[in-house]
Amino acid sequence: MRSEPLSPRLSDTIAVTRVLCVLGIVYVHAWTGLGGAELAAASSSGQGMLRTVLMEVFGRSAVPLLGMISGYLVAGTVIKSWRTFIARKARVILLPMALWNALAILLVSGTAWLGLLKAPIPESLWWLIDELFSILTPNHINVQTPFLRDLFVCMAMAPLLLRLRGPWMTSAILIVAAWSVSGWFFPLMLRPQILLFFLLGIAARRHDLATRIADVPLPVALAPFIAIAAIKLIVSIPVPGSVAMAQKLVPLLDLGLRLAAALAFARIAWGLAARPAMFRWLEPYAFFLFCSHMILIWLATPLFEALTGPLGSPAYPLLLLVHPLLALGFALGLGQCLILFAPRAAEVLSGGRLRGERATVATIRPAS
Repeated sequence: MRSEPLSPRLSDTIAVTRVLCVLGIVYVHAWTGLGGAELAAASSSGQGMLRTVLMEVFGRSAVPLLGMISGYLVAGTVIKSWRTFIARKARVILLPMALWNALAILLVSGTAWLGLLKAPIPESLWWLIDELFSILTPNHINVQTPFLRDLFVCMAMAPLLLRLRGPWMTSAILIVAAWSVSGWFFPLMLRPQILLFFLLGIAARRHDLATRIADVPLPVALAPFIAIAAIKLIVSIPVPGSVAMAQKLVPLLDLGLRLAAALAFARIAWGLAARPAMFRWLEPYAFFLFCSHMILIWLATPLFEALTGPLGSPAYPLLLLVHPLLALGFALGLGQCLILFAPRAAEVLSGGRLRGERATVATIRPAS
């Protein structure tokens, strides 16, 4: 298995995109201190609208884009042995996912079992297995890791998907797009949008869309995203007397927002890649940040309650805004400690991204 080399600027753009996307994902899972009904009731408040903006605009669009990057990279890979390819993907995706989920159960459920935290506790052996591997149900604790499960499935199918050409690829994209907006559940994928954007990433590599996006003026790239995001926010925030959008149209709007976000984020990342040093340094920790941030948020709940209180409290907006920085600091600190004292654990838990005595630019390489 070997990959076609990327240009330095494109490689830097991918590093920037990964860091920005994972930081944005933290907003989706930010602590609020409220239950479902309370959160829905607070959605039209000022703080509720701020949370919705951060979550919908910067958060929910990030995971599909990460899937698109994986498809883009795998499209440049020559797979000589499916067994070797899938074994490597299991080592860098599936194994760290299961280990992070095990840590989440041990630390978060263990703390809840001691009565120090309100969090999910294993209900049965099947609950435990499903929580580890996200087989049929999205996770209750590490709610972000089903992306890794779906990404691994995409990688397992990659040798077949890469054989699709012309109308066959177009048909596959259209079928998966219909699946992703239909709401139909089939356990092959927990989130069909991941497969859709994986396929779009393959198509983008074949049609050299990366260099074309670089030529798109920034205002032109941002305009569709801003327009669709505005519509999404209008229909997401209930206002007395307003007319709700038909529920059947919401998935289509969500899909449009993800596609527009992919263009906007890619163009922004291309601009930031002109000075990539900071992002290059942070990129090996992005996987660590993705996998660890929910453990931090769960365990820090008592601290958050003491510092600011839940959504609706005067100081809560500051806590909400700095969530990605808190999670990043935690990931950097934990990663550095493991590199120093347990380098093998750092390598395994990071999917091979953190190696040696310290993470340097030399250890960074685009990984599917």
